Amino acid sequence: MADKHKILIVEDDISLNQGLCRALKSENRQIISCMNLKSTREQLLCGSVSLVLLDINLPDGNGLDFLCELKVTDPLCPVILLTANDTDMDIVTGLELGADDYITKPFSLSVLRARVNTQLRKQATSVHTALFQMDGFVFDFDQMQFRVNGTAIELSKTEQKLLRLLVENHGKPMSRSVLIDRIWTDGAEYVDENALSVTVKRLRDKLGAHDYIQTVYGIGYIWGKKHG
Repeated sequence: MADKHKILIVEDDISLNQGLCRALKSENRQIISCMNLKSTREQLLCGSVSLVLLDINLPDGNGLDFLCELKVTDPLCPVILLTANDTDMDIVTGLELGADDYITKPFSLSVLRARVNTQLRKQATSVHTALFQMDGFVFDFDQMQFRVNGTAIELSKTEQKLLRLLVENHGKPMSRSVLIDRIWTDGAEYVDENALSVTVKRLRDKLGAHDYIQTVYGIGYIWGKKHG
């Protein structure tokens, strides 16, 4: 079953914010509304989103500065800028900083809806199974590039295999025997039980993923964010 798209709206004008929430609401979407950058940052600590609608002028900072932050922690998340500044300079700056689209106020809600749908479609077609992103983790198994909050991390072949098995099955526990079997395909019967525990520990430490790579006692391991 497909996950709901999470759309984060960052706009300090209450009536416009509410109008955007109503215009974009649908069964397969979760709309999250923020009025300032402080609440936006707090919201993103709870998990990544599918798309951000970002006002440039906010009461506690500049949306363009926040755009830079977001593109480091979640580079694949589409961002549409909402701006009252219909000047080429603002538009160019926003696009150069990584915005995927922009729309100037006042705008038609039907045009905005179409632009949001376009970005979500693009995102769906560009995501392939070898690419995984969540909460500042970006793992590209094809390119063997692994980043945490924008910082590149070196992983051994064994660590890469373990990570891929966990994230491709995220939310589902993987038994120790299945993991050993799939990671050490050549001669798994000779692998010391301890080898898996050591690899898990190294992977947690390198990625800072202690809250994500969880031990399921009596079974094995699971990739899933620990709550509380």
